[in-house]
Amino acid sequence: MLSDWIHSRIPPISIAHTQRASQRQDQLTKPPGSLGTLETLAIRSAGWLASDTPAFERIRIVVFAGDHGIAAAGVSAFPQAVTVEMVRNFSNGGAAICVLAQESGAELEVVDAGVITDPGPLKGVVSGRVAAGTADFRHAAAMTHAEFHAALGLGKMAVERGIAAGIQLFVGGEMGIGNTTAAAAIGSVLTGVPPEAMVGPGTGVNQEGVAKKARFIAEGIAFHRPTQDNPLEVMRIFGGLEMAALTGFYLAAAQAGIPCIVDGFITTAAALTAVRVQPEILPWLLFSHMSQEPGHIALMQAIPAVPILSLGLRLGEGSGGATLLGLLKLACALHNRMATFQEASVSGKP
Repeated sequence: MLSDWIHSRIPPISIAHTQRASQRQDQLTKPPGSLGTLETLAIRSAGWLASDTPAFERIRIVVFAGDHGIAAAGVSAFPQAVTVEMVRNFSNGGAAICVLAQESGAELEVVDAGVITDPGPLKGVVSGRVAAGTADFRHAAAMTHAEFHAALGLGKMAVERGIAAGIQLFVGGEMGIGNTTAAAAIGSVLTGVPPEAMVGPGTGVNQEGVAKKARFIAEGIAFHRPTQDNPLEVMRIFGGLEMAALTGFYLAAAQAGIPCIVDGFITTAAALTAVRVQPEILPWLLFSHMSQEPGHIALMQAIPAVPILSLGLRLGEGSGGATLLGLLKLACALHNRMATFQEASVSGKP
């Protein structure tokens, strides 16, 4: 099989470091648990890095871009040309994720998994073009088997580049006009939630547009009759090349023992697919924020996972994941540099 690697062993988180980190949190000059999620983030970081002084020095945000055949049906408020235009914007440093990456001290890599128009060589953009977009899932599977396995491999190759660069933490992002519709279709099949409860405004379509998205998803489901027990096939039928790449990305990163921050609705659909393939990857995933897309709640419940932030975000690009980086770094700094009750000569709980 072309992608046998997706079933490779997932290493466990370091329980010993997690336990010692939890013990240290109880010894720091504060009431136990008073720093809330910041404590949890520090403890998880210690387990990920197998370190008693966790710190993320090398972080990489990887944004996968791809176009969707369903976009031609008018499911987005923006034209499909925006996908390649945004790839150029990423390269020029003008997108939100570019600013967020720079401010958080993270590297940014963009992977062209298959936008319709080849942007040509661009700074910071890896050309991994599997195809010029996907097919319209109402009438055919979005990807052929060969395209799907090639897209999964793009995620693995991104992880391998990160390993060679000494990356300690990944953030996955995406760009692709029409991909909220694809994510809603995948979510509807994998969770059993009907399309009309899964779809949302995406780039800002009106209620009529939302209803049209739900109708198209229902048509695709009726045509293909997919089942929950084959999540990879669901991704192949409804997903995008960038979403398949993200699925491979999460699996390969966990196999390498590198944690990933999951961004919003589209990336969570890919993460749910990956978790259904290899449930053991879940401890290596950190879910950044709750998207405004209605179906995101159902995806989170299906994983199951609880996001850290709720900021009303619905941009994509990895923007929510990048926003979380500052809090993650603060959590580690507090864990490493706060004094214990003994060190500070402060009286602890009797």
